[in-house]
Amino acid sequence: MRISVYCYTNQGGRDHNEDSVRCSAEQGIFVLADGLGGHGSGEVASALAADVLFAGCPAHPDPDGLSELFRKANEAVMEGQKVPGQEEMKTTAVALSAAGDRAVWGHVGDSRLYRFSGGMLTQETRDHSVTYMKYLGGEISYMDICHDDDRSSLLRALGKQPCKPEAGQAVLRPGDAFLLCSDGFWEYVYREEMLADLLKAETPEQWAQNMLLRHIRRAPDGNDNLSLICIFAEEEP
Repeated sequence: MRISVYCYTNQGGRDHNEDSVRCSAEQGIFVLADGLGGHGSGEVASALAADVLFAGCPAHPDPDGLSELFRKANEAVMEGQKVPGQEEMKTTAVALSAAGDRAVWGHVGDSRLYRFSGGMLTQETRDHSVTYMKYLGGEISYMDICHDDDRSSLLRALGKQPCKPEAGQAVLRPGDAFLLCSDGFWEYVYREEMLADLLKAETPEQWAQNMLLRHIRRAPDGNDNLSLICIFAEEEP
């Protein structure tokens, strides 16, 4: 399987960027972390978590092994909280291993992973947020998630105990594609648009640029940091 990737991160309308991304098409390992604004040193937390997940991910993890790696990332962030000024830092994280004939992913928080396979684009991760619980309970619609007042109220994050990651896996087939993204991106680009832009794209970069044009037109001034990783799986030439 040949893997190609395009990574993008931007501070948006904020003073600095608290997101961290790590990508290796050769290893098939991809990590995105979103440091939590308002918790102090969010960029330190996201970098710590991303480094642990990226460096520690084996070539062919299973969901349990990846979940354990998230717990190690949580320990690294909590160790970093011992530094004065970093006591409250936390981060979300989402990671993907795409190698051989299997894709394995895991996450904590509201950074998302979407998977395109068999003509369908599916959100494979569930936001660990008050808003997403309201959606699952039928209080709001899926589209309301992007605008609900509680969408920034997270129920899980790296930097506190207990650490409860969720993980999943699927067969990896030629033609599959993946999108890892932070809430600063998915709040302004909707799933149907992601799919439409993917179907027009020949490369991961084209897919990303198509979606970023929508984000630019829709996001307000002062918008959050935004990050995305676009991945294509193709037959070896």
